[in-house]
Amino acid sequence: MLLIGLGACEKYDSLAEIQARGELVVVSRNSPTTYYLGKNGPTGFEYALTELLAKELGVTLRLETVFSLPDIFQQLERNEADIAAAGLTLTDQRVDTFPATDAYYRMTPQVIYVAGQFRPRSIFDMQDMSLAVLKGSSHAELLREIQRIQAPNLAWIEVDEADTLHLLDLLKQQETDIVVVDSNEFAVQQSLFPRQSVAFDLGEEQDMVWYLPPDKDNENLLGAINNFFLQLQSDGTLERLRDQHLGHTDGITRMNAFTFDRAMSHKLPAYKALIKQVAKDYQIDWHLLAALAYQESQWNPKATSPTGVRGMMMLTLPTARELGVENRLDAEQSLRGGARYLKELMRRLPKNIKQPDRTWMALAAYNVGIGHLYDARALTERQGGNPDLWQDVEKRLPLLQQSKYYKNTRFGYARGQEAVTLVQNIRHYFSVLEWQDITEKQPMPPLPSDDYFPETVQDVEFLAL
Repeated sequence: MLLIGLGACEKYDSLAEIQARGELVVVSRNSPTTYYLGKNGPTGFEYALTELLAKELGVTLRLETVFSLPDIFQQLERNEADIAAAGLTLTDQRVDTFPATDAYYRMTPQVIYVAGQFRPRSIFDMQDMSLAVLKGSSHAELLREIQRIQAPNLAWIEVDEADTLHLLDLLKQQETDIVVVDSNEFAVQQSLFPRQSVAFDLGEEQDMVWYLPPDKDNENLLGAINNFFLQLQSDGTLERLRDQHLGHTDGITRMNAFTFDRAMSHKLPAYKALIKQVAKDYQIDWHLLAALAYQESQWNPKATSPTGVRGMMMLTLPTARELGVENRLDAEQSLRGGARYLKELMRRLPKNIKQPDRTWMALAAYNVGIGHLYDARALTERQGGNPDLWQDVEKRLPLLQQSKYYKNTRFGYARGQEAVTLVQNIRHYFSVLEWQDITEKQPMPPLPSDDYFPETVQDVEFLAL
């Protein structure tokens, strides 16, 4: 009995176990900031990080999703996952039970309200409002602490979901006055809810960490993960992934988001089928083509600018002639011309530029011309950056507006900041269009057991045979 007891208390080296198994099991949430199935398969910030870690460890990745935050920690307690990577905040209550890695990102809890309605500006304003947070979240812990110390009349409901999308939808449906979400999640999802805005920050920035199971020897695994984060930080990979998955929201105003939301409802339906068909013919993601068309003309086939560009894709007359577009004001001709031009720009870029950087650079060239893009790439290389990464090139494009830089380039002055803004906007519109499609196809959480059977069936006594 003593030997059995000692065996039961023995903790296994989690890193050795993962490598022996040949598989890293990660539990996460289905959301745009963590993990979701995109058009090309699994994607998301947390997915990208854990996939890199699995490669670093020489194993395959298996990512499991749950429908509530408590389920994440239950999987760790049951040793059904090696890591919880789900945009989780470091809290005293969690770390008392679950070992945590070093921080790899930071975020701020924010109170969200509907613009135009009463805006709370302090914790005390919240006491007379209906408030919702996710069950098992760090926000629920924070509210309990605030209630204990500062605001005893503060009350809230805890929603048993894993994604803040559900909270924001409750706010949209006027089922609550305010909600609390993290800054990074609201920034990504605000475009789906353009009437919503930040009332105030509920607290200071908090660390985002991964959690590990409590009943294993995690010393080696923690060391490997922390070294992994350190390497990603030092070589710029962490910032690149952050920009790729979360950076498209930078610089987008609530008014821009509101205008785009209205256009999706009122303008896009008339051209959606045509955009999809043209995108299919030219093997372009239709979300990307639609985002570019919106940026150029707000989906207006008759659009005309003072500089002479016209139509849905705002083509110049020489470019339209080169592309065989006879009538720039014809929506189909314009879309086909723009799609062909974008494909040609992608083809002309050096082969060593990978996606998604290839697309972002082609979009910049669509606006400023491929010659100026080449100048920006050359300037990037001279300054020690990587000319194959959009993250580095976009910092140099605005320099083409300064004489001390453009006088030493082949093509001279260019409105580089305008090109950077265009790409940023298109990335944002593209993500909103794509995520709107994905949310419509998301799996629903399982129903409570009582909902599986109608009341007439529930009342029947089942006898064991």
